[in-house]
Amino acid sequence: MPADLNDYFKKKNGGGSGNNGGGGDNDNRTPFNIEPPDFMKNLGKKAGIIYVLIAIIVIAVIAKPFVIINSGEMGIKATTGKFEPIPMEPGFHLFIPFIQQVFIVDTKVRIMNYSSSEDLGEVLQRGSGIKKNAAISVLDARGLPVSIELTVQYKLEPSTAPQTIATWGMAWEDKIINPVVRDVTRAVVGKFNAEELPQRRNEIAVNIEEGIRKAIDAQPGKPVELLTMQLREILLPAKIKEQIEKVQVAKQEVERTRYEVEIANQQALKRAAEAEGQAKARQINAQGEANAVKIEADADAYANKKISESISDPLLKLRQIEVQGKFNEALKENKDAKIFLTPGGSTPNIWVDTKDSQKAVSIAK
Repeated sequence: MPADLNDYFKKKNGGGSGNNGGGGDNDNRTPFNIEPPDFMKNLGKKAGIIYVLIAIIVIAVIAKPFVIINSGEMGIKATTGKFEPIPMEPGFHLFIPFIQQVFIVDTKVRIMNYSSSEDLGEVLQRGSGIKKNAAISVLDARGLPVSIELTVQYKLEPSTAPQTIATWGMAWEDKIINPVVRDVTRAVVGKFNAEELPQRRNEIAVNIEEGIRKAIDAQPGKPVELLTMQLREILLPAKIKEQIEKVQVAKQEVERTRYEVEIANQQALKRAAEAEGQAKARQINAQGEANAVKIEADADAYANKKISESISDPLLKLRQIEVQGKFNEALKENKDAKIFLTPGGSTPNIWVDTKDSQKAVSIAK
């Protein structure tokens, strides 16, 4: 049977060939004979190179061996885990994947707020450069609790950024800024009594800023530059606030009383000035009247002097003779008559009493 089958297939194939003109060359042809394109015939030699290029492209896409650093940022390159001392400036930079790594740090101004629990719930935009912490709890000089709210502005020193990150890590803010601010604030505020804090607010703010700046500058390599510190709020216990309010009310009352006393003093001074002015006016008037009387008296004295100077001895003798004559005439009429002499200038008036109430003689000059 096997021989017969072989013969059968041979005859079948041969017969098929004989029907096509006896062409025996087609005995080895396959039923499906497909030839590859011409560009694939020589691919075997270049396939390795192509595969390598494709692998490099895939690795480049996945590993991303470049980095773009924006303004306000610095790049820190680490080769096999060791940071290079010179930071990478903003721009386009290449590095070797899997061997080198680039860390990007923010060198813009950053803000750290210390606020009460109500403010901590605010949502901040990512990358805003603002960190929020709880308000700083402090015990005053007597052990009373006080809360301090403040804001600190600072920035990473670019030139020493690699050393800073290598020493403190990417969480350098929480390791440098936060502890220093809290320690300095507690040290400064703890020296005062709670009721003194509002009145000495400016002094406390200056002392806190100076203490923070001194502590940060003392860090090795000066990793951070402190820009400003703002003391926003001093939260006192309720009892202390009530006491301060009472003291303020008392002070206001004292100020009001002092103001009223000052007004009264001014009014008294005004009245005294007016009285003094009136007294001076009266004095001036009296002095004027006295001067007028004196002037009049001086004038009379001067006139009398002139009159006395004008009367000569012969004139006086003549007037005496005339008066004597009138005396004689009066006595002739009544020998018992009483004669009264009254002043009348240079010649006296003569009154003769004739013992008759209805008959009196006045002898004038």
